Amino acid sequence: LLSGSRSSKTFKPKKNIPEGSHQYELLKHAEATLGSGNLRQAVMLPEGEDLNEWIAVNTVDFFNQINMLYGTITEFCTEASCPVMSAGPRYEYHWADGTNIKKPIKCSAPKYIDYLMTWVQDQLDDETLFPSKIGVPFPKNFMSVAKTILKRLFRVYAHIYHQHFDSVMRLQEEAHLNTSFKHFIFFVQEFNLIDRRELAPLQELIEKLGSKDR
Repeated sequence: LLSGSRSSKTFKPKKNIPEGSHQYELLKHAEATLGSGNLRQAVMLPEGEDLNEWIAVNTVDFFNQINMLYGTITEFCTEASCPVMSAGPRYEYHWADGTNIKKPIKCSAPKYIDYLMTWVQDQLDDETLFPSKIGVPFPKNFMSVAKTILKRLFRVYAHIYHQHFDSVMRLQEEAHLNTSFKHFIFFVQEFNLIDRRELAPLQELIEKLGSKDR
């Protein structure tokens, strides 16, 4: 999807779904339906599949996509250019993970995104939260964890769109960013995973993307 040498540059190590596993099959199914170009259809739960597993596979996939997209613009997202983590002048994010950092702290965008992606990585690597083995049940709190992950990943899209879209265009990555974000939005809308208020920083774009598909 990405051209040239930039394609291998991710911000954090890519999270791989083990080949031969049922989740790998699901990922392949998702990729095949995405290829058809109908994103609304591509996000729907495949018949007979477990909702938690479908959400888990797609959450890993979105983490990898955002990881790659942010990886292409890290040189433009610096302490100097982005001293606060924001999505336009009206939205500023402070970091807290509830364990190591309990009280939200104000930090630069690169620092915030580093905290955020490391935190997501830790959740995805936790076998008790994201079991990769067949037959291992998802925990009762899985859905609330997945919602928090997706809510936070949205903030990276919001920051890229508001603060770095000119860089994205210079790198000719806007089609890739738009497709990735549209897929993400259709997915969270399909399963009602992110509160509308959280999506406010990109509301106009979301409406525009949605209206093209009606």
